[in-house]
Amino acid sequence: MQNSLELGSSRVSHATADDNQLFVKAAWRTIPFLFVCYVVSFLDRINIGFAQLQMKHDLGFSDAMYGLGAAVFYIGYVLCEVPSNMLLAKYGARRTFTRIMLLWGAASVSMMFVSKPSHFYFMRFMLGVFEAGFFPGIVLYLTYWFPANRRAAVMSVFFAGVAVAGVLGGLMSGWIMRDMGGVLGLYGWQWMFALEGAPALLLAFVAFFYLVDKPQDARWLSDAQKRRLVALCTQNDGGPQSRSAHDTRSFAAALVNPRVYLFAFIYFSLTCASLTLNFWMPLMIRDFGIKDVVQVSLYTVIPNAIGAVGLVLIARRSDRKAERRHHFAFCTIGGGMALAALTLHLSSFAAMLAILSVASALIFAALPIFWAVPASYLSGNAAASGIALISSIGITSGIVSPWVIGQIRTSTGSMDLAVYLLAGLLVMSGIALMAGVKKTATLPQ
Repeated sequence: MQNSLELGSSRVSHATADDNQLFVKAAWRTIPFLFVCYVVSFLDRINIGFAQLQMKHDLGFSDAMYGLGAAVFYIGYVLCEVPSNMLLAKYGARRTFTRIMLLWGAASVSMMFVSKPSHFYFMRFMLGVFEAGFFPGIVLYLTYWFPANRRAAVMSVFFAGVAVAGVLGGLMSGWIMRDMGGVLGLYGWQWMFALEGAPALLLAFVAFFYLVDKPQDARWLSDAQKRRLVALCTQNDGGPQSRSAHDTRSFAAALVNPRVYLFAFIYFSLTCASLTLNFWMPLMIRDFGIKDVVQVSLYTVIPNAIGAVGLVLIARRSDRKAERRHHFAFCTIGGGMALAALTLHLSSFAAMLAILSVASALIFAALPIFWAVPASYLSGNAAASGIALISSIGITSGIVSPWVIGQIRTSTGSMDLAVYLLAGLLVMSGIALMAGVKKTATLPQ
């Protein structure tokens, strides 16, 4: 009897080791490339935060005009996000991601030709249309390769990409705008859009030949590994491989699920704060007393780098403890308090940068923790549309917050009122998740 138990334990241990090796293999084949693509996409989305340091002066744009231009991106994004994710489920990730990156890269490069507000608004709208579906597409695509108990750690890598994009933007954008200004008669911000948009075009062609739609199509997996990966990914959540997400019933199922709207509100509140950091951080640092465009850009590296490290550490702790509610509440309530502290306007630049860094780390860390929760409540046909619907409704914050902040800053000359509103939303999102998600809703082991 004892020998049988030992033999059974040995087999389980061996199977676990084999599964771990399988997921490591899948991770190395999928995550690094998608991570690079996500960093580029977010850099192309937020680089107008750096461009505004010159662009508003060169073209005569006000803070309100800039805020509206930042917001218009999300109108196109919201309108097309759910259809794009449904097309991914129908036509596959390879073709869908290739189409998205090719078109958004072209739109990002075309931002260099903006000369008046109407051009600015139109190109930002089209960039949103073309990029729509990329992030929820990644979320859906990862369900094909990783089971529920591994997804939060994987997602933390991608949300770290948000901070990495801020770091790269800080290192590259200031230098490009200062040192490339005047080359071939172009402004520095024009060169920035051209040079930072071009990588998406190259990555589009790489994606077409590199990505595979599902594990069943992976030539680098054996038949036994394919079957095992599919089985592991379907055993906890109803099986992404069998979801007919392109069926109109999937969208209807998501529409009548009340959890979708709870999660959408939480995501809306969270992204209001995170997008403020993405779009307005350079201006915040300039308001701290730094005027040189390159110095402003370099100082944005510090909060973004600290945010990237904090994000990974906190998200991994949440995974290790298999606990979401308290980790999320700590991040959102703590992040809200840190944002509110920015209105103290301390005379010490180091202290203000430290407060901004704490806010960045906590707010960014809340994102992967949040996205680990909906997978526990959405499965079957509602999964693809539900994820996209949560993202689409939540990301309307990108329409609201930049415009509101631009209006507040134009009318008052300060961001204090906007910061208080954002801090309140963050606290509310933490309370909403604590109240709306069961204590037992932890990550499957």
